[in-house]
Amino acid sequence: MRGLKRHGEATSDGITPTQGRPPRQVTLTATTATGGVALAALVAFALFALGCSTSTTGTRDEGAAVVASPEPAGPPTSEPSAVPAQEIDPVDLIRRDPKVSGQVKADLKPCAKDAYPVDTSYGNLTGGDVPDVVVNVMTCDDAVGLGTYVYRESDRSYENVFSSEEPAVYATIDRGELVVTRQVYAKGDPVAYPSGEDVVTYTWADTRFTERYRVRNHYSGAVGNGPADAPAPSPTSDD
Repeated sequence: MRGLKRHGEATSDGITPTQGRPPRQVTLTATTATGGVALAALVAFALFALGCSTSTTGTRDEGAAVVASPEPAGPPTSEPSAVPAQEIDPVDLIRRDPKVSGQVKADLKPCAKDAYPVDTSYGNLTGGDVPDVVVNVMTCDDAVGLGTYVYRESDRSYENVFSSEEPAVYATIDRGELVVTRQVYAKGDPVAYPSGEDVVTYTWADTRFTERYRVRNHYSGAVGNGPADAPAPSPTSDD
C-alpha cells in the first residue's frame, strides 16, 4: 500500500526510524499539567515562608543570642554576722556581771601579763540582730573550766541569759545551738582525770535556753591514770 514504509527504510525526509522498535512519543496529559501547577505553588509557598522568617516581625531562626538581664538582688537577710562590729572585753564583762559569783571573779586573774584564762566565742544563738557572746572562764594551770556564760545584746548593752559555774564546765556554739560539756567526777577522781562527762545541747526558745539533748560519756579507768593494778597471782598448791 502506498504511504507505508518498511521498517528500517528511510522516509521521504531522509530520517531513518529507530531500528527494532517504533519511535517513542510523549504526550502531556491533564494529570501532568496539574502536577506542574501544584509544584509551582509549593515552590512559591516555600519562598514566601523564607521571606517571613527573615522579616523583623516573624520568627527568627538565627542571630545573636538574647542575654537576660540579671535579676535584682533580694533584700538583705536579718541573720546577724558571726563577727560583731566591735569585739567586747570579756574580762570586764565578767567583772561587771552581778550574776557571776564572787568566787569566779576572785579566781579570774591573769596567767601572764594581760593574758587572762578566758575563751570567747561569737555566734547567733538567740536570733538577735547582734551576735551573742559565749565566755568561758578557766584556771591558769590546767585550763579547768570555772564557769561559762552567754550574753545577749539588749538596748546597746549585754544581758546574761545563761550561766553555769559547775567544776570543769565549758560551752561552745554548734550550728546555732549552745553545747555545754560538764566533767563528771566520782569520789577520789583527780581533777585531770574525771570519770566521764555530760554533753548537753540547749536551744533558745522565746526568752531562755531549753535543754534539747543530753549525752553521758564514761571514760575508761585504764587510760590516763596508768595501767590498772594487776591482781597478784594466787599461790598454787602441789597435790
